Amino acid sequence: MAEVIFRGGTILTVDDGGTIATGDLACKDGAIVQVGGEYTPEDKDYEIVECAGCIVMPGLVQSHVHMCQTLARGRADDLELLDWLRTVVWPYEAALDAPAMTAAAQLACAELLLGGTTAVLDMGTVHHTDEIFRAAELAGLRATIGKAMMDHADPEIPPGLRESTEASLAETDRLIERWDGAAAGRLRYAYAPRFALSCTDELLREVGRRARGRALRVHTHASENQAEIAAVRARTGKDNIVYLDEAGLTGDHVTLAHCIHLSPEERAILAATRTHVAHCPSSNLKLASGIAPIPELAELGVPVSLGADGAPCNNNLDGFLEMRLAAILHKPRLGPRTLPAASVVRMATRGGAAAIGLGDQLGSLEPGKRADVIAVEVGGAHVAPSADPWSTIAYAARSTDVRHVAVDGALVVRDRRLLTLDVPQVVRDARRAATRLFTAR
Repeated sequence: MAEVIFRGGTILTVDDGGTIATGDLACKDGAIVQVGGEYTPEDKDYEIVECAGCIVMPGLVQSHVHMCQTLARGRADDLELLDWLRTVVWPYEAALDAPAMTAAAQLACAELLLGGTTAVLDMGTVHHTDEIFRAAELAGLRATIGKAMMDHADPEIPPGLRESTEASLAETDRLIERWDGAAAGRLRYAYAPRFALSCTDELLREVGRRARGRALRVHTHASENQAEIAAVRARTGKDNIVYLDEAGLTGDHVTLAHCIHLSPEERAILAATRTHVAHCPSSNLKLASGIAPIPELAELGVPVSLGADGAPCNNNLDGFLEMRLAAILHKPRLGPRTLPAASVVRMATRGGAAAIGLGDQLGSLEPGKRADVIAVEVGGAHVAPSADPWSTIAYAARSTDVRHVAVDGALVVRDRRLLTLDVPQVVRDARRAATRLFTAR
């Protein structure tokens, strides 16, 4: 693999000391070898990426996305969670075939990479998870992906999404064997029981057992919506987090999306077990679900990261927008010093890396770590003058400011052009697939 040198930028390392360096960031064999100063390539095979006027920083890591949902962008507006699922999203997912899934996943990969997100924790739907993995493999995205597991006999769930416990576990086993560790470790698997209401107690407990036995991650939703929480209480007699904890679905290997409405007992469980929480502010606001108590959870020691969720509830996959919202959303309630810029940038990088189990490999720019790197141009009228890189990234920068992107030391975006996918063709394919799916309904 050619050496790649990001030359002449301001380097926001996001390391423990908050180091800001200048000069070159060099990558070799997929890893970072030098941060700052001048770098002389060791080999004849190298590539210089000019970064003057850019902030060079770790790629964003989104810890909760649904790449399968991208074709439903703009189709599920102005609904609350359970109506959103039952009237639009579940019927849409049930109608997805393999070509439509490919179109949805490739569109999501293009949007994520062009916007500076280099790694994701993704939940698919019940079928066609192979297509999501293939799209991420082709695009060059780092992705931990899981098939949505839905074995509860809920009459509101479309027939196309209903599965038996045995079938759900068997398909998951097949996907683990096929994809976990693929693409030189860039692709990994996570168990993805959708949420407590779509899964039986038997399935959740078996997922908890298998995930620990195989040292795999678990990715699910919890405590997003008041009606959802009431339904879980009615079915189980317990609050969401209490129920999941008893099923074995808490711990450092577990990422729970949302966690908006939590009792004191549930907050304590999350802190004691070091369970990761994926904060999705755009989705939570648009679905009118509420505002997660992120500063309070962070104060308790709960590890927090950021995610855009899905295109039907956001309606984009823009990690910079999630940073800005997370930074300003909690200030009216708790004061202007709440979640300062540096804290939110860390959530979007190191927090996400920890949530996907790669905190020792990603999330900061340090020698030896994997070279997931982005260069954000800061010469635009909306960011100039850039007095402080933490502030610029958290409050002012946009996904469209991303100029260069490397994943595992390989350039995937250069001068705002995606090198791995034909973006105009991806967009055409997505429009055709969406028209076909929604016209057929």
